Amino acid sequence: MREIAFKKKNSDEALFDIIVNVLAALILIVVLYPLLFIVSASISDPALVLNGEVVLLPKQMTLEAYRNVLQNNQIWSGYGNTILYTAAGTAINLAMTTLAAYPLSRPDLPGRGVIMFFVTLTMFFSGGLIPSYLLVKNLGMVDTMWALIIPGAIATYNLIVMRTYFQSSIPWEIQEAAHIDGCSNWKLLTHVILPLSKPILAVMVLFYAVGHWNSYFNALIYIRSKDMYPLQLVLREVLMVSQADAVDSNVGLESKVLLAESIKYVVIIISSLPVLVMYPFVQRHFVKGVMIGSLKG
Repeated sequence: MREIAFKKKNSDEALFDIIVNVLAALILIVVLYPLLFIVSASISDPALVLNGEVVLLPKQMTLEAYRNVLQNNQIWSGYGNTILYTAAGTAINLAMTTLAAYPLSRPDLPGRGVIMFFVTLTMFFSGGLIPSYLLVKNLGMVDTMWALIIPGAIATYNLIVMRTYFQSSIPWEIQEAAHIDGCSNWKLLTHVILPLSKPILAVMVLFYAVGHWNSYFNALIYIRSKDMYPLQLVLREVLMVSQADAVDSNVGLESKVLLAESIKYVVIIISSLPVLVMYPFVQRHFVKGVMIGSLKG
């Protein structure tokens, strides 16, 4: 009987593994296919793309759309601006979120529950767009990089996730022992807490960096000078100009429409490539940090 039960258990586990692998393969195909199609469409003849002849692999490869986009000096200016905004913004986000999350994770903080109530309240209610704009304008941050960084210095969800990580993954006994040994609060944070928090720090870096990299709405509202446009706003203008030229021009109308179609895919690749390159380096920490922050919250 025991042998029969053991064999049944093994067969059930094998069937479960097969189902899981099949589902994982289907999800991989669903997620990966659009990315492969965009890459193929960006280097294929746009006429074939419009006719639906490009399904997965590129056909009649051409780099004309890439040449048109990359020859635009504003693209490189936008790349530089976005890298600056992303690096500075992520550094400020990480510092501010850590300095807020760590005290809120300590059980000896007076009024911690009340503070967390008001912090959580901001997830459901905000001042709105017009008050936010007036505040940024009165602070003199319009048409500066700080308008894209300071208003979102701390994301409430990220603060809660980091606070939960500190509470659930770093035993309070370790912190008490450090205090007994004469460790100050600042030294405890920099020498004990942060070295043990690499997974959640990697998650926060990825969350904030991707948010800054993809952001365009705040720049659309607060930035006036074109030389300060981030990449997303520059690519938006490139795409709009290429489509407008295709509609307004009577000379070579068909070729301009096809070029505008290719530029659409090139814009997607150019804007997504840095994030796709960065993700594999933080994937291990990302998965661990997200699971801890979500399951133990």
